[in-house]
Amino acid sequence: MQFGLFGGARTKRGIGLEDSQGYESFIEYVIEADRLGFRQLFMVEHHFTGQGQVSASMTLLAYLAAKTRHIRLGTAVVVLPWHNPVLVAEQVATLDLLSGGRIDFGIGKGYRQAEFDGFCIPMAEATERFDEAAEIIRKAWTSEGRFSHHGKRWHYDDIVVEPAPVQRPHPPLWLAAGSHDSVRRAAHEGYNLLLDQLAQVDQIAQRIAIFREECEKTGRPYHANMVATARPLQMIHDESEREAAYATRRRVVSVIGDLARDALPDRIEDDTAPLLGTADEIIARLKELEAGGATNILLVDPNASVGNLRAFAREVMPAFQTARAVSVAD
Repeated sequence: MQFGLFGGARTKRGIGLEDSQGYESFIEYVIEADRLGFRQLFMVEHHFTGQGQVSASMTLLAYLAAKTRHIRLGTAVVVLPWHNPVLVAEQVATLDLLSGGRIDFGIGKGYRQAEFDGFCIPMAEATERFDEAAEIIRKAWTSEGRFSHHGKRWHYDDIVVEPAPVQRPHPPLWLAAGSHDSVRRAAHEGYNLLLDQLAQVDQIAQRIAIFREECEKTGRPYHANMVATARPLQMIHDESEREAAYATRRRVVSVIGDLARDALPDRIEDDTAPLLGTADEIIARLKELEAGGATNILLVDPNASVGNLRAFAREVMPAFQTARAVSVAD
């Protein structure tokens, strides 16, 4: 099992943004995660929220590329319908070069109506725009020399995307998916799979099984690291902290619960999605996930801090095989 991070930064504190923190503290958080052996960061990106969330994820990732050595740096996600795909291909390839081949390119169709409205793009066009943009980006990274494209939305004549990405044929492509059809599509079209932080343990296992089965059907070699599962982290060290942890969880669910693709449990105590409890309880929950095929875990910490990272690395990570062993100071 390996561990990474899911979240982002913001310029001011807002109600309910439980996956984001201030820019300076977020940068320190990622630098420490790199030192402690966390394998991946997937950074959220949103627009027009009024809450100061990251809007230019690749700019911030470029800065982090210079500040870190090992941790992989991912987007979660770049919504392709809003972007010129050739410019995106150039930016990601440049970032891959600057990071020494550590980029994971998470992409999506988008789901927030306010963002589509802000960009004056009809949400009904999301799928067709996504499909064409993804095709162009793949073509830009895999064509030998110059290429042309004439589609419904985009036209290019005799262009070449420079630089070429370090990772060949291109950085791993990740797709956030939850429905069974979208999971099958991710497998069939060559994407790695990002699973959300609200799905229950049994739902995660089911989606991974579907993804693996579809990979096998298409002749695509499957590896557990092709799936990353976001999990809320709320570690407690004393029973007196438990009710506050439950209260935080209720607040998070009230804000983002509408993103759940299946019904959430009625009682917060029955919610198997979060890693909530003592170190021993969290280890037990992680072993349940591991048994279901989820071995690449992205932590979403609503109280993200360097101290929490160190506590997790000290008290939980030794129970699992990790990529690198690092001494953990208090």
